[in-house]
Parts: sequence; structure tokens; C-alpha cells
Amino acid sequence: MQLKTLKTLFETHKESTLFGRYIHYESIAYLLEKLNSKFAVETIGVSVNELPIHAITFGQGDKKILMWSQMHGNESTTTKAVFDLLNVFSDDNSTINQIFETCTIKIIPILNPDGAKAYTRVNANGVDLNRDAQDLSQPESKALRTVFEEFRPSYCYNLHGQRTIFSAGNSDKTATVSFLAPAQDANRSVTTTRKIAMEIIAVMNDNLQQQIENQVGIYDDGFNINCVGDTFQTHDVPTLLFEAGHYEKDYSREKTREFIFQSLLVSLNYIANNDIDGSKYESYFDIPKNDKLFYDIIIRNANGVDVAIQYQEKLIDGILNFVPKIEKISDLKNFFAHKEIDANGHEVFRENNMPIQEGNEIDFVMLNNDKFLLNL
Repeated sequence: MQLKTLKTLFETHKESTLFGRYIHYESIAYLLEKLNSKFAVETIGVSVNELPIHAITFGQGDKKILMWSQMHGNESTTTKAVFDLLNVFSDDNSTINQIFETCTIKIIPILNPDGAKAYTRVNANGVDLNRDAQDLSQPESKALRTVFEEFRPSYCYNLHGQRTIFSAGNSDKTATVSFLAPAQDANRSVTTTRKIAMEIIAVMNDNLQQQIENQVGIYDDGFNINCVGDTFQTHDVPTLLFEAGHYEKDYSREKTREFIFQSLLVSLNYIANNDIDGSKYESYFDIPKNDKLFYDIIIRNANGVDVAIQYQEKLIDGILNFVPKIEKISDLKNFFAHKEIDANGHEVFRENNMPIQEGNEIDFVMLNNDKFLLNL
């Protein structure tokens, strides 16, 4: 699928009612109601707090793809991209007819509606659903497993978001998008199932490299049978992890949203038009592994040290705030930042010329009697 086509489809089908990072059940309820007759919407379970968990099914083919988003409630970028994708499939569009005819796609847009509402990673019981694949102790985990067993997918898409700390390898390039073909065993064996997932990821990476060169990473593939992706991979279902990361000045993740949208469409098109056997997996290993080399802000050369500041995402009165917090005061020459301030040797203070300390939440710093705002 040509890049120009992908960009046009995104621009003409972006769901305008969804914006920013705080996306929850109330954000999508109307969108579920207005889906046309191409889509079957069902309630597959309820959360701890009895919010509905929905699945949307469309397509007519034998190749079955299961996607789920917001397993972690505060990872919403992929949910926005999912609804952009649904808008494309709601139209009569020759570009995607082959996908509709050869694939059946089932999407759970928000698996963890309680976590989404509270803007937390965990569910209302404080459980990380991505560590509950074996115990199945939570209603949300049980709902996903039931869908997996009944739908019997050919492929699984595990849709997540990642923090601003990640670099694409040992470099000054941020990991705007990351992927993973999860391990299938403790030895991280490159099985046929993993090779199939790797081949699809390699195709998505080829598209992204035209736009965000060297800004795609591979997430850690340490095996953990309690993780959903690892568990589904052990059932010989090729499973792909998507991680929506940071793009320059894109804390609302609207640009990253487009890259995820493109990746979803590119991968579906590839599945629809090919019998994938994993034979073209090798270039997956050309993608660098993620490292943790970024802070949101670094104040350099501050009286002999550097000061790293990280934004804490806090939901306050229903509004998501990015609160600056001093994360590290040290020599940070081996780290990078999304924004840098040169202190020119001056000491950094907070309000009333108070000294700064790690853990301080501050809106500004004082440098040589000048005030530098740290908020977005």
C-alpha cells in the first residue's frame, strides 16, 4: 500500500471526536452506536466496576485477526487509531475491499474500561491485566480469553503505548513506534509462529522508515507466560505487540496515532494479500532493541551537574495534566532529552531560591534570576 494512499486515508477518516490521551468508555460510546451495518457490536463482558467491554467484528474472510487496546487503561493512542481504522472500513473503498473479503477482524477497543476512566495502568482491583494471562483472576482477563478461544484467531494484535523514556537502540533517536514478536518459550526460540509475526512487523517497519527513519524499536522479548502476548504465542497464534511511543513535541500522541493507523492498515493489507509462512522474517532483526535513554527535559551544565525532569501524567478533576518532576540530578552525558536547557554553569533553584531535590514536583526553575517554565 502506497504511503500517499495511507496518508490520504488517515486525513480523510481520522475520528475527530477523539483527541489527546484521556480516552475512556464515555469517549467511544457514541461511536459504537453509530457504526453501520457492516459491523457487529457485542458486549463480551463487564469490568470490575461493571462497565461494558465491547467487541466489534467485521469482514467476511477466513483469515481472522483479533485486536485489543487499552489493556492498560492509560495507553490510549492505539484506541484512537482503531476508530480511525473503523472509519475507513465503514466506507465503500476499493483500497480495502480485499481486506474485507479475505479477513474477519474482531477489535476490543477498550479492554480495561475502569483503568481507562481512572487513567491507570491497572484495573479497578489494582491488577495488571497483562500479568494475568494464567491466573485469569479478573473479569477483563476472562473476557479476552473467552473471545480468544471462541473466535480462534489466525493473528493477534496486542495494542499498547510506551513512555517517553525509550530510545530506538543506543542512540539519540526516540522510539516513536515499537513492535515485538513475543517469545514463545524461555529460550526465546525463533519459532515458525514468531517468524510469521516478525515478517509482518518487518513490512510495517519498511513503511515507517520512510517517515520516521531510525525511530522504530523492538520491545524486550523476555519470556513471561503471565503476559497475554506470550501466552497466545505459545498457542501457536502469531501475536504482534504494538507500542505507541513519543514523536517530537507530540505529547497528545496525535502524530504517533497516524503511524499506528498506517501500521494497522499496512499489516492487514499484507495479511489479506499473502499466504505468510515466516520466510521473510530476517529484516526484523535489523530493527534496534529499545533502550531507556531519554528524559522529557534535561537542564545541562548546572553548576557541574545535569538535571533530568520527567512528566508525571496525573488525572486531576477529569483533566489529564503533565506534572514536571525532578527525576535525576547527576552527570547525564550518556542520556538524551526531548527538550534541553543550557544552564551555562549556573545553579538551578526552585521558587524562593530554594535548592532543588530529586522528587520535587515543580512548574518552573530559576536560572541566573531567569524563570524557565517546565510545563507543556
